[in-house]
Amino acid sequence: MSIIEKLNKAMDDKDEAALREIMHDDYAFTMHKTGNVLKKDDVVKWAMSGDIKREKARIIYENDEIGVEHAFVTFNDGNKEAVMGVYKYKDGKVIAFETGATPMPK
Repeated sequence: MSIIEKLNKAMDDKDEAALREIMHDDYAFTMHKTGNVLKKDDVVKWAMSGDIKREKARIIYENDEIGVEHAFVTFNDGNKEAVMGVYKYKDGKVIAFETGATPMPK
């Protein structure tokens, strides 16, 4: 199973232990839309909240250093986005995640 597949399974299953295992301790999530940078604990808490509902997630490219994914994401507030994400890996874990998001009609 690829790193992105493991991460997605942990998020879909709301498996906090698995999510923490696949994320590097120095993890940083940069949201280019807002400029916010979230750390590992912030992302785990958000993922466990149920606010993130992903559909049609597909891996565009992945190797031992980087992964690229596209998904449609709906949030509890009704906002929907098409999200392109780039994962960077270190020691077999996700150390960084950057996204670009395009708002979609509700």
